[in-house]
Amino acid sequence: MAYVPIGDPDRKRMLRAIGLERVEDLFSTIPEKYRLRQPLNLPSPHAEPELRRRLGDLARKNTATTGMSCFLGAGAYRHHIPAVVSHLLSRSEFYSSYTPYQPEISQGTLQAIFEYQTMICQLTGMEVANASLYDGASALAETILLCRRLRKGNRVLLADSIHPHYRQVAETYCQNLDVELVTIPHGESGRIDRKILADRLRKGAAAVIVQSPNFFGVVEDLKELAGSIHGAGALFSVAITDPICLGILVPPGEAGADCVFGEAQAFGGELMFGGPYLGFLATREGFVRQMPGRLVGLTKDNEGNPGYVLTLATREQHIRRAKATSNICTNQGLCALGAAVFLSSLGRRGLREMALQNLHKAHYARKTLAAIDGCSIPFGAEIFNEFVLQLPADAQVVADRLEGRGIIPGLPLGRFFPDLRNSLLVCVTEVTRRQEIDALAGALREVI
Repeated sequence: MAYVPIGDPDRKRMLRAIGLERVEDLFSTIPEKYRLRQPLNLPSPHAEPELRRRLGDLARKNTATTGMSCFLGAGAYRHHIPAVVSHLLSRSEFYSSYTPYQPEISQGTLQAIFEYQTMICQLTGMEVANASLYDGASALAETILLCRRLRKGNRVLLADSIHPHYRQVAETYCQNLDVELVTIPHGESGRIDRKILADRLRKGAAAVIVQSPNFFGVVEDLKELAGSIHGAGALFSVAITDPICLGILVPPGEAGADCVFGEAQAFGGELMFGGPYLGFLATREGFVRQMPGRLVGLTKDNEGNPGYVLTLATREQHIRRAKATSNICTNQGLCALGAAVFLSSLGRRGLREMALQNLHKAHYARKTLAAIDGCSIPFGAEIFNEFVLQLPADAQVVADRLEGRGIIPGLPLGRFFPDLRNSLLVCVTEVTRRQEIDALAGALREVI
């Protein structure tokens, strides 16, 4: 983005136009005791060439996955992105897309959101999907609040195999609300512990939320879970962090889920340092008025032509604050458009082929790495493209040594699960080559 500086004469003209003399007058409503009275501790200004060198030096401190063999996943995934995605996103009519405040004028934007919503519904097996949320973590928090509005009781049961960052965000959302979050541990298979879940359900719950494939890469048995959860009168929600899996797995809605939410970065989104990412949330039509965000619908005008309209807008910027279901102030429109283009370019067969490559390569990697002396697979349940590998040494130490060889072997799990200090979460996608998997196995043998 271009930077166009202004000088003192420009500032004075701008201030005169609004009837002020000093920039400080803009902050007159802030009480004196809260105003900063000394300069910020910032370095002196740089000339433009110096500034470019400084920013370049900082950028080179980042490790790019393109220059290394990378087996990181855990909520952010490397997938092939067709060239058409960036081509269409770069068009001027989309590149600055934001929430249309006179929506019916922006038919192209509304149609793009409508198509995105439709494809999310088809993939998840649900009936309605919103225009999008910030990211997967905020989607979990919004789903908790959605379930609380639909069911009496303030207890919500969360599997500990939901992404730890998601659970942290949910705790932040709920810490000052009348919501009790109860964590259900995982069992020996890596799936949610069914006995402990049944015991907690007997004490009452508004909802149960699991992730599948979960943080350990394990696929949960959603159909069995849905039966027991609904039998206890609770809602059942499912989180998905890599929706490429929906190319081959049964849609959660068909398995009995009431809400399906998660992160859609895998649909045409690049790996980013913190975003922008793309949260999605889909649910049943009967719950639509409690759904956060927006809903774009298709109708016909007086002449019978198709037209797109903002059917539902439940955020505080559109309706009275007391009736708002959320204060989300963006629909991540450009990311949602990218997801729609990505899915359209792949189609059903392309998405299935991509999912199968993820599955087969991950199984090859799991078998190859588990054959190394001292290594094992602690969780035996089915996986998609991630799995936990147990090492005979501290996983963080091993990861640091391999990074020096140009390999990021996965995510050491000790920071989230102390009992898994010797374990790595390894991710393999369609862009991972067999030579990289074999090289990781060889390097692990030497390092261990």
